[in-house]
Parts: sequence; structure tokens; C-alpha cells
Amino acid sequence: MNEKLNEYGVKLANIHKKYGKYEVLKNLNIIFEKNTINVILGPSGCGKTTLLNIISGIEKQNSGEVLLRGDKISYIFQEDRLISWLNVYDNIAFVLKSTINKNHIDNIIMKYLKLVKLEEYKYKFPSELSGGMKRRVSIARALAYKSEILLMDEPFKGLDSELKKDIIRKFLKTWKEDKKTVILVTHDEEEAMFITDRIYYLRDNKI
Repeated sequence: MNEKLNEYGVKLANIHKKYGKYEVLKNLNIIFEKNTINVILGPSGCGKTTLLNIISGIEKQNSGEVLLRGDKISYIFQEDRLISWLNVYDNIAFVLKSTINKNHIDNIIMKYLKLVKLEEYKYKFPSELSGGMKRRVSIARALAYKSEILLMDEPFKGLDSELKKDIIRKFLKTWKEDKKTVILVTHDEEEAMFITDRIYYLRDNKI
């Protein structure tokens, strides 16, 4: 359900989710303020990805309500979701064609490929990239799309320490220029504290 909210980007009310008899989320209530960066921490299997999937609409909760400010959502999945038959440039162009004037697309694509340090790989296909490079293309694609809500599932996983910090710094700079509500999932507490002070811990089915 979408509803315009004056103060919140995403609001979750009494969210309950289970698979069979296995309870993943129980009576979860949380408000993510509009245009803020929020990090959800927790161990593997605690329901972090399920929570993002519910916010995005990919999965349905058993009960409860999801309220979103805006209906344009970008999602960086934990696994590779690049289109295999398109090169790096066209993977990003694919999500922009319906929303951006074609005369501006090239500048936007190159801006975000530069952010993730992949300008020289724009004509490479996913099969020619390492796992870390694919992740960086996914980051560039999600940032290039002018969404109101950005969901990020372990977006910096697999990147070496210095590259990760550099991309995070550039991501934070971009966010300040192009505000949106960000919900980022990670298991890395140091990474979380480097990104924001809005940190939530998911444990025992609750935040």
C-alpha cells in the first residue's frame, strides 16, 4: 500500500512473516524517516533480506501494513541481477530509458560508472566481469535511477577495504545531492557505523 506521508519515507506496522511454521518477522514496527540513510544489522538468516523484499513488494507479509512515500524504488540485490545479454553501459541504460531524456543518459551513466571506477569496462558483458565488478555495476545502476527509496542488500560485500571505503564516501556524497530514503542491510558493524548512526539490530524476529 502506498500513502503520502509528511515525515516518513517507509513505515512498517505490525509486520508478521512466516514460512510454514518458521516465524521470520513478528509484530515488527519501525519508521524510517524520509531522506535518511538507515542500516539494519543482524546475523545471517535473521530476516534482513525478507524485510527488504516485503518493503519492495517482492514478497508479501502474512499480516501488517507497509506505507511508502513514493513508488519509485531501486533495489541492489545480494545476488547478481545484471542482464546477461547487455553490456555494462546498456545494463544501466535499460533502467533509465523510461525516465530520463535520451540526451542526458550518457552523462548519467558515465557519472555513476566513474563513481564505482568502472568507466573502462562500459562495453564489457557480465560474463567478463568478476563478482566484485558485477556488484559495482549493480550499485551504479541503482544510484543512476532516480528513485525515492533505495534498498541495498549487502551492497559492498566482496569489495576490498580501500575500494569499499572510497565507494561509500562517494555514495554518501551523491546521497547528499540527491536525497532519498535508504535502507541498507549488512552484517558488518564497522561498515554500518562508517555509513550512518541510524542503525537497527534485527534479532529474535524483531528490531
